[in-house]
Amino acid sequence: MSDLSLPLKILLIAPPFLLAVILHEIAHGLVAYRLGDDTAARAGRLTLNPLSHVDPMGSVALPLLLLAVGSPYVFGWAKPVPVNFGRLPNPQRDMVKVAVAGPATNVVLAIAFAAAAHVCHGLGWPLPTYMMSYGVVINIVLAVFNLIPILPLDGGRVLFGLLPREPALAFARLEPYGMFIVMGLLFTGALNAVLSPITTMLLRVLL
Repeated sequence: MSDLSLPLKILLIAPPFLLAVILHEIAHGLVAYRLGDDTAARAGRLTLNPLSHVDPMGSVALPLLLLAVGSPYVFGWAKPVPVNFGRLPNPQRDMVKVAVAGPATNVVLAIAFAAAAHVCHGLGWPLPTYMMSYGVVINIVLAVFNLIPILPLDGGRVLFGLLPREPALAFARLEPYGMFIVMGLLFTGALNAVLSPITTMLLRVLL
């Protein structure tokens, strides 16, 4: 399937990609809602409408750039759902639950896409097999990427929630620089070195 044209790849990859990033964010908002914070609900973010979630850089520009340069992995993000951690019963502990919800959703989606990929392959449907298989890749990469322990990624939220108060506050001061660190890791190849062994292992299990 490597001989597919770029426009066809985009058409096949866009639906599972959008589903992955949108459900990731909705999961954060739903868990926060169940814990007592309705900020995401009031902001209209507990919806499947892509227009409510698409981020121009993370949902469009970065994935297209990665596809255009032939990156082995395509990932990105939607607009983060607003969560008021101060409204949660135990903000530091509940932050972990809210953060884990996104990657956990991607793991569940990866399993579902893997099952669909095997069915499509068995039926001899090459293009649906490609779409479903890429759905597995996207969700595994998103789950692993988001668990990197750098704020504002979910892994950073988990680490913040698990640290004692003083180290957690010191760690939180790095958040304004977090995405610059992530982009630096991406464009130096260091991020791929971290993601590749884990994602490869998980993809071998599922596909």
